[in-house]
Amino acid sequence: DLESHLQRCQQLSVTVLTDHQDLNNTELRTILNSTAPQQYRIRAKLRTYKPQKLYQSVKLHCSKCNSLQEIPDGDDFDLILQGSAVTTPNPELHNTSWYDSVTWTTQDQKQRKIAIHFVKHDEMLQQPEDTLLMIEGGTLKEVWKLTKRFKCVIPVRSTEDSLELLDLSAPFLLQGNIKYYGCKQCSTPKPIKGLSSIAAEQRPSWEPTEIAQVLGIEPLQYVFIMKFTLVDGTGALNAYLFDY
Repeated sequence: DLESHLQRCQQLSVTVLTDHQDLNNTELRTILNSTAPQQYRIRAKLRTYKPQKLYQSVKLHCSKCNSLQEIPDGDDFDLILQGSAVTTPNPELHNTSWYDSVTWTTQDQKQRKIAIHFVKHDEMLQQPEDTLLMIEGGTLKEVWKLTKRFKCVIPVRSTEDSLELLDLSAPFLLQGNIKYYGCKQCSTPKPIKGLSSIAAEQRPSWEPTEIAQVLGIEPLQYVFIMKFTLVDGTGALNAYLFDY
């Protein structure tokens, strides 16, 4: 599979240059029989490339455990939100020293209870474009509506004594149209109240890396990966493109 190919490629890397006129062309057969690392200039045809669809090239990569993952489907996120909406927001967790809470009941048949917690700075609410908020009981449509107006949105659910992140199959943070995910293997989620330490900073910037750190999340990075098979009549060489 692509992941094992990529790991092997990283271990046995050969640098293939497409420029550098001072180097003579080297046959692929010679490159395949050489020990790494070396520099070569080749002249070859592109036989195949994978994946065929460009959007399939974007994956999630954990720099700590070096794992590659598919980006979760939007429908998966919607199902997780629906599952968390079954739990009614706990009113005892509303309006603390570091966030203000607003609750309402939807007018549809389900009559869902929704709670939004606005994180404060210096006991004041920030401007919407600078605000981090946490939502529980919302749908995917409602979450996206909030991301258009507020800087950061974190989906949460209530327990008996605290708010907590959803399953890490869901994004731990949404900022604009970007979803930030955490590695299930390397993350050790910490209490949500860790966010209060960022709110206490002189100018809270709500940077995703800082949010991930206080929440005990090892963030996954979006990477672009493609595999090319090059041929020149003497052999076939697999080339991999891996970039953030």
